[in-house]
Amino acid sequence: MYFLTFEQNIAITTTKIFNTLAWNNENKGRATMTNNALTPLADFTEYPVETMVQRSEDFYQQIKRRHSVRQFSNRPVDKRIIENCIRSAGTAPSGANHQPWHFVAISDPDVKKEVREKAEIEERQFYAGRAGEEWLNALKPLGTDDQKPFLETAPWLIAIFAQSTGGIEAGDNRKNYYVRESVGIATGILIDALHNAGLATLTHTPKPMKFLNEICKRDASEKPYILMVVGYPSEDATIPVHATRKKSLQDISTFL
Repeated sequence: MYFLTFEQNIAITTTKIFNTLAWNNENKGRATMTNNALTPLADFTEYPVETMVQRSEDFYQQIKRRHSVRQFSNRPVDKRIIENCIRSAGTAPSGANHQPWHFVAISDPDVKKEVREKAEIEERQFYAGRAGEEWLNALKPLGTDDQKPFLETAPWLIAIFAQSTGGIEAGDNRKNYYVRESVGIATGILIDALHNAGLATLTHTPKPMKFLNEICKRDASEKPYILMVVGYPSEDATIPVHATRKKSLQDISTFL
């Protein structure tokens, strides 16, 4: 881990203060002339290049230990951890900053039992043929089936809903934009935040998922996006070898 020196921290802080003062002087009265009020970017932190390289490598080494887990312990997880991770997800960029998502965190055993029962109804139909042969063949290396005990065992489920209408203020009923993209980014941040906190996750997507609207008491206009399973892995947890195979940098990127 690379730490900034005292002198580097002072230099960064001083630069921020001078930049903020200069911005305020240059933009005095500007917000009153337009509808888009602005504020200086005061919380951005720039690091020396070598620190940036090390931080990027450290993040990669941490995030590559994230795995989709299907065997969970029933050990309780402090609610504050879940709250902080959802807060982190809520910082995601979104179309027109409408933040078209809602997270329902479930820890009640009776509610989790109902979720499992309803999910397994859909999963039995899925594995009985609704998915199609090609999809089922693609899933075979993962060893999945229609039994989902983790939906009851894990201490937390987080149902993520995508909202087609809303807005930045509570009670708004305007059209939301780039909903799937926005909710997808927020979900990715949630996964990273939970992993960073020391928890295991599984992105579960029974189809269809409309039963979640009823269980979670969400309006029919909201679309269930993902059911996130959250907790500690069980002591005997395993992961499919197939899931450990990741494409190389050369396979997933092009630099021009």
